[in-house]
Amino acid sequence: MHRNPRNVRRTVLALSLLAATGSAVQAQTCAPGTPLTYPVTQKVDQRDDYHGTRIADPYRWLEDANSADTKAWVDRQNTLTQGYLAQIPQRAAIRQRLTQLWNFERFSVPFQEGGRYFYTRNDGLQNQAVLYTMDTPDAAPRLLLDPNTLAADGTVALAGLAVSPNGKYLAYGTAASGSDWNEIRVRDIATGKDAADQIRWVKFSQTAWAHDGSGFYYSRYDEPTEAAKLAGINYFQKLYFHQLGTAQDQDVLVYHRPDQKEWGFSAEVTDDGAWLVISSTQGTDPKNRIFIRDLKKRTAPVTALLDRFDASYAFIDNVGAVFYFVTDKDAARSRIVAIDVRTGKLSEIVPEAPQTLTGANIVNGQLVAEYLQDAHSAVKVFDLKGRPLHDVALPGLGTVDGFGGKRGDASTFYSYTSFTTPSTIYRYDLKSGKSSVYRQPKVDFDPAAYETRQEFFTSKDGTRVPMFIVAKKGMKRDGSNPTYLYGYGGFNISLTPAFSVANLAWLEMGGVYVMANLRGGGEYGESWHQAGTRLHKQNVFDDFIGAAEWLVANKVTSPAKLAIGGGSNGGLLVGAAMTQRPDLFAAALPAVGVMDMLRFHKFTIGWAWTSDYGSADNADEFQALVRYSPLHNLKPGTCYPATMITTADHDDRVVPAHSFKFAATAQAAQGGPAPILIRIDTKAGHGAGKPTSKQIDEVTDRWGFLGRALNMAPPAETTAAAPAAANVSAQ
Repeated sequence: MHRNPRNVRRTVLALSLLAATGSAVQAQTCAPGTPLTYPVTQKVDQRDDYHGTRIADPYRWLEDANSADTKAWVDRQNTLTQGYLAQIPQRAAIRQRLTQLWNFERFSVPFQEGGRYFYTRNDGLQNQAVLYTMDTPDAAPRLLLDPNTLAADGTVALAGLAVSPNGKYLAYGTAASGSDWNEIRVRDIATGKDAADQIRWVKFSQTAWAHDGSGFYYSRYDEPTEAAKLAGINYFQKLYFHQLGTAQDQDVLVYHRPDQKEWGFSAEVTDDGAWLVISSTQGTDPKNRIFIRDLKKRTAPVTALLDRFDASYAFIDNVGAVFYFVTDKDAARSRIVAIDVRTGKLSEIVPEAPQTLTGANIVNGQLVAEYLQDAHSAVKVFDLKGRPLHDVALPGLGTVDGFGGKRGDASTFYSYTSFTTPSTIYRYDLKSGKSSVYRQPKVDFDPAAYETRQEFFTSKDGTRVPMFIVAKKGMKRDGSNPTYLYGYGGFNISLTPAFSVANLAWLEMGGVYVMANLRGGGEYGESWHQAGTRLHKQNVFDDFIGAAEWLVANKVTSPAKLAIGGGSNGGLLVGAAMTQRPDLFAAALPAVGVMDMLRFHKFTIGWAWTSDYGSADNADEFQALVRYSPLHNLKPGTCYPATMITTADHDDRVVPAHSFKFAATAQAAQGGPAPILIRIDTKAGHGAGKPTSKQIDEVTDRWGFLGRALNMAPPAETTAAAPAAANVSAQ
């Protein structure tokens, strides 16, 4: 689905076994205290044979989220968790301050299509951002689509949008209750009314309009059974064309591979309308294949352009038969190449640089390339032959996004954000090379009161790893600072500086926020990513533990004041770290985590993660997986940190069974008084599109839980601070 027209990025988890871990569990003495009384969770005699090793799975029954027994277990766990959280005195003050902070205007980067401009805006506490359209960038906006009207509780979210090249129609996706399943509808932009078109069973898809606006391309799976809708495995994605005004069952199958159940497809139509460009991925591997179809010829077949699955190829744009790509072929930090589709000849345009190239667009006949330099943004402009023209001056150490547009556009838009700078929208003139503020929000805090430092630490194997430390100015290094260490480390995803109301509230409570750029991510290119995958996954956990050890050794904090958090693959990270080094942390917040590394590939899209994790079906990879799988490395009688696991009933990305089984096992294993709780949200999913109200609820509970676990003082009364910037919104 459409975001920036020309910036496509892959952004499409034991009773008898106690496996050894990469970092030995440290001997420790449990702190005094009375442990919680947990609901009794029934065990079953379920054992599986993995290459001759028998593994117990006593809570297998919790994988059936629809069973009455599982629903009753969820109710008992939520009752325990909410009762515990209700006793935390800081909670009311945290919620009040979060609500104040969250109440500020937020804007997306505008884009142009069909002679009109489009952007989203949230006025502050709206559950979902609202889509507007304008005749010109400075004209008065007109409301086009308000997803808040689609569900009273805000649990239906926009899940991508695409405007037809003639500017007449909007194809928009919606996701209900956080599910990955999307529905696509079509809205007449002039009237604001929806057509009868309705497309279902769409997941992990872009929408690409035909040049004449007659219809669009999209990807979908076959309709699942009701029982398999949220947990059934997803194979055999297919690419279709939908003709406007027709029923979905009349859609034309454009491309599929019945011989390749794991292949997924996304399509783009070139700006000149001449070519269909199909990217085929296999799971979450960054490598992909490129197929093309000549749309000038009605009966032209789909043909392979790049079919070796040897590298990542992200399509930028075309000039006639010459196609431009960002690729890591023979360049771990990526480069820009051009391929003549008539001959297949590849030529280098912009060579690999010391920085990591993350994306590029062609605007005003120039290549605008985005880079990461030690995990923060840099932007360079080249001509179409690759000659450097100039760098884009950025406001500071932060993250940019945008620079979309078409070859003939003289200007573009981008956003800039940092840990203490709300996302500000800039207009960039490619002729003068100058930026000007277009939309700048104001937030009720003083950014001058905080500072961000980038530090580098040495991991277990000697690798130099960066991390960002954000705190109030004048922070004392006496080991007393409550510190929240966050990480991800997987799937070639880079963590970069970004503004977060949730993290700001933590800083105001006197906390320190730390973000570590672990291997497995994309901060330093594909070699950095591969160093944290499959048989090398332990490197990610070693990096995270190394960051924690640096923070303690340098007296930023101490184990009694250190909490860790992360979601999805980051939830796996937290689960592995707390089972390998329970002595190092006082609290842990694994969110929607991949906790059962032996069975993750048996649910929904989990099979796709084997490119990063490997699979227990492989004997060598099983040995690596079982050594760090959080579920299988919980040791009875160990003093684990205070832990609040979070998941949601509609998470069909990392099914909640991961968190259910981990919570039950951790509660049974806990040898100390620290609580092991699970917070199970309803009408929510993996995180995308979560309503503002639910976000405030969740963050309130997160910081309240840590406030108690780390013995933090209640937040002081907060008065309005100097605004970060004037509000220059058109609204």
